[in-house]
Amino acid sequence: MKGGWSEVELGELLSSRTEVCSIVPEQQYQEVTVSLWGKGTRLRRKVSGSEIASQVRNVARTGDFIVSKIDARNGAYGFIPSELDGAVVTNDFPLFGVLEERIHPRWMYWVCRSKFFVDLCRSASEGTTNRVRLKESKFARMRIPLPPLPEQQRIAAHLDAIESSLTRAQKLREKQEAELQAALRSAFHIIEAKADWVEMSKVAPLVRREVAIDPEASYPELGIRSFGRGTFHKPPVLGMETTKRIFEIHAGDLVFSNVFAWEGAIAVAQPVDHGRFGSHRFISCVCDSTRVLPDYLQFYFLTPDGLEKIGKASPGGAGRNRTLGIEKLAEIIVPIVPLATQIEFKKLLDLQTRIRADAVQASQRTTALLPSLLDRIFNS
Repeated sequence: MKGGWSEVELGELLSSRTEVCSIVPEQQYQEVTVSLWGKGTRLRRKVSGSEIASQVRNVARTGDFIVSKIDARNGAYGFIPSELDGAVVTNDFPLFGVLEERIHPRWMYWVCRSKFFVDLCRSASEGTTNRVRLKESKFARMRIPLPPLPEQQRIAAHLDAIESSLTRAQKLREKQEAELQAALRSAFHIIEAKADWVEMSKVAPLVRREVAIDPEASYPELGIRSFGRGTFHKPPVLGMETTKRIFEIHAGDLVFSNVFAWEGAIAVAQPVDHGRFGSHRFISCVCDSTRVLPDYLQFYFLTPDGLEKIGKASPGGAGRNRTLGIEKLAEIIVPIVPLATQIEFKKLLDLQTRIRADAVQASQRTTALLPSLLDRIFNS
């Protein structure tokens, strides 16, 4: 333990607080939800008293520390913000006042963001599967590191400044991505205005490479993320364990998930995807290399106009009931411009890919920074 620091039970730093109100059927109430992994509290819903099952509820006040008995072991706790003052909660969400003469609220905030606090809450939770709950008596006996108040304020202010800088950096990355996407769409609209409109079947016909399944072989599968977020790799499936038809996917294929294409599950298979497999629910189209680039077509299908056409070619209800039809996909007309123009446009797409990759790496580094700092502070 660092010089001047001590370990103190939470029961000496937090005071259980109960304020009960009677629920009036005609009155409107705010309900609170507590996010996992230290991400704080937010409005769950606004609801009339007639929709609340119990006749009484506890009232949360600004600055209260709230804990989810069910999910404390998963980091579900935080402070009540001013906009949720007066919101109602059930007994599964005990409320505590912070004894500010002993612990600064921001120190408590940062303690709660640490892995060691999550581990303490897990140790203080009891019960069988699906009924594990935080025991308030054990919670009160949890011991946390406590420096003198001035040092709490100094360290918390330092962490607050770092968090603020990281948040600004993330917002700048998001702004950069939005501006680049807007520039790409503007460039595409200029190109599209001079395009010839041709059916998909003429420039990127369906290609099926069905595989004769060997029961002893394994088949690494490919997945497609929605909203144009590319491909991902699934674990291999054994031939003896599959009853579905499977098809081989090659690099350069324009691949559609026929159940989620309407929400942008459309991707170009990359070199690392070559030789993976998909079920009959994956539609692979191979572009005529003399006429169109797969990246160009993918971009078009992710525009509002492209997604609208995919939606119309995917009849049915929501979710898995909306299935992209192979014949309807083949009939969609797409804007074809000279290949040289597409190649220049792809350079912009490649730039976007590099910027996104750099942003992901930067985001991963910054995401890991605060947990690393907290670990050093609370475990040294």
